[in-house]
Amino acid sequence: MFKTVRFFVHKIYIMIVISPTELRTEQRKYLELAEKEQIIIKKGNKLIELVVKHRTITNEDLRNGVSAEDVKMQVHNHIDKLFKK
Repeated sequence: MFKTVRFFVHKIYIMIVISPTELRTEQRKYLELAEKEQIIIKKGNKLIELVVKHRTITNEDLRNGVSAEDVKMQVHNHIDKLFKK
């Protein structure tokens, strides 16, 4: 006879917790790791997540730059979205 066996798989979250000093000394290492894993910086009682957002900057972006007015508008739009939720 066959027995019924149930397996429960829970998603395992692996995070690396480092100090600000460790981040400064090994910056490249942790920026690369942050693309694949969750990196947390512990500063006193605060936990700060290191987030790497993928975006390609083009040569045109570098030539044109971003004006202060553009930044202001983007910040205002972001704040408006936050408060609409």
